[in-house]
Amino acid sequence: MTGQETATTAGPEQAAVASGHGSRPGPGLDGVTLVRTVATALVRLSRWRDVGDRVYADGVQSAYNHLVLRAIADGEPPASVPDMVTWAGRTPLAQWPTGLSAAALAEAGLGAADFLVDAETRTPTQACFEWAMAVPDVPAELFENTVIDEALASCRAAGSPEAYTAFRRLLITRPVLTAVELAALGAELDLVPVYDVVRRCYEAVPAAYRGPGGAYRLCGRCGCVLIPLRNGGFRCELDRCRHDGREEPDRVEASPDGLLQARRPLRVFITSPGLAETELEAALRGKGARRPASEIGIEMWPAFDAYDLRLTFADGTAWAIDVKDWASPSLLGARTQAFAAAPPHDRALIVIPAYRLRRREDYKRAFAHALAPGLRRLVEICTDAELVKQARSQARRAAQATENEGR
Repeated sequence: MTGQETATTAGPEQAAVASGHGSRPGPGLDGVTLVRTVATALVRLSRWRDVGDRVYADGVQSAYNHLVLRAIADGEPPASVPDMVTWAGRTPLAQWPTGLSAAALAEAGLGAADFLVDAETRTPTQACFEWAMAVPDVPAELFENTVIDEALASCRAAGSPEAYTAFRRLLITRPVLTAVELAALGAELDLVPVYDVVRRCYEAVPAAYRGPGGAYRLCGRCGCVLIPLRNGGFRCELDRCRHDGREEPDRVEASPDGLLQARRPLRVFITSPGLAETELEAALRGKGARRPASEIGIEMWPAFDAYDLRLTFADGTAWAIDVKDWASPSLLGARTQAFAAAPPHDRALIVIPAYRLRRREDYKRAFAHALAPGLRRLVEICTDAELVKQARSQARRAAQATENEGR
């Protein structure tokens, strides 16, 4: 499922307000709403291409005004909208004028050490996108949901689940293309039903991302274009590439006519968790392992993306897996819904990359706390490494049970 499918239950920020932790100690918006409003404005600014237009959208100007209103009582507020971007890059959420204690920040799902802007690249962080996406009218959310819905509708109309699988794999494995490569995709049979959607998923990479000699540098882990830093060097925008401890050599792409890249919401919420999905698939199939795993049936995005993976075992047991790579466990918990009943399954698991738990040891507890009470016995959470161990153990037990029944 896509990163933005949300639950209808009250979010953690509402719980904080209800409990009194999110009360309004000062003028304007409450603390959590202030963070959401500014996060939304920062996402909108990141997509602003008309540098000659000095008139900001109402939502951006309003966010700045609310921030100044709250910050002026605590110290020196940002002097302008551009300064708001700089301020958000040097000010962790614990130092924002939210009026929330550290405990209330955690309860609302706000990481005290989180930033909404990467100070080096001056781009919104993943945490920023997650908080902005909680607002219904954010263009980025509308774009991602519209693209996925249109792709699903086209594939269903064509009766081709293979087309949807090819569409998802394209965004995961090829986040960067040349114009010639994009045009050539129109001849790939599996992508014919969704080719018009594919074309809208990509946009030109800014010329400012070129490195020395005019070449682009691509991340060796995810294949996305690296962002040049002001003081030299490059950085990948995806959390997983910066924090999971694995390194791959970068690639240099010399393209005189420029490159195209999947739009930012798709890179954050499709490419990033999608790489975790395909790596999990490879691990479950035993690729690269010393001993091949006992047989596990693996179906990616079954029934037109009812969930991410369906695992089946020799005894008929089935597990439903949704892979998520969210910075905020509380937001993830609050937005988790009951898994689709079909295809049928015996367990429903949210799987997170192991590095998330290393970076935040209370990730599972925060997720469970924010999860709707009615789902706590239905939905489990574990890391990708834990899932592989559990699945291999289940496969061995199922194979043994089947063998014993056949005797």
